[in-house]
Amino acid sequence: MAAAENLPDLLARVALRDRQAFERLYRATCAHLLGVAFRILNHRERAEEVLQEAFMNVWHGAAGYNASLGQPMTWLINIVRNRAIDALRSGATERARTTPLDDDALQVADANAPDPQQLLDDSLARGRIAACMGSLGASQRQALALAYYRGLVHTDIAEALNVPLGTAKAWVRRGLDKLRACLESAGIRGIA
Repeated sequence: MAAAENLPDLLARVALRDRQAFERLYRATCAHLLGVAFRILNHRERAEEVLQEAFMNVWHGAAGYNASLGQPMTWLINIVRNRAIDALRSGATERARTTPLDDDALQVADANAPDPQQLLDDSLARGRIAACMGSLGASQRQALALAYYRGLVHTDIAEALNVPLGTAKAWVRRGLDKLRACLESAGIRGIA
């Protein structure tokens, strides 16, 4: 990956529609960003599509990057992460992996299948969890995502976000505390 000090320059040049800078930015970050998308979607082809869509957003929105608000890699990760989450929510991934069943398969009932009420309860709980995650600050959400989706420890999170170790630890701890309080107020216990 390109040195961190080169990414702001590349983004500034992309904002001016410099195709070579865009290609260099892509080559410097695509492997890491594909990993972010894949960890969320768990589907290689869809992760590649999300990465392509995210880079289209970068091409069209590079002028909106503000270096005083965060590191370039953080901005790029957020774009990819948001596109991947949108893809999950759209249900496109599930529909793409659905295969047609023959009549015999439709007649066999799964004894371990949850009942409709359990499915509804699980769906409501997922909605509450998503709302609680949305109530966190961007830095807390990102730190928690790196910890739980990528399995990173505090030192790796600090390095990935280019912040001091204490800051990364605080983001994780405060994010977990706020998430736990929100989930408990929503009636969900034992998750965070």
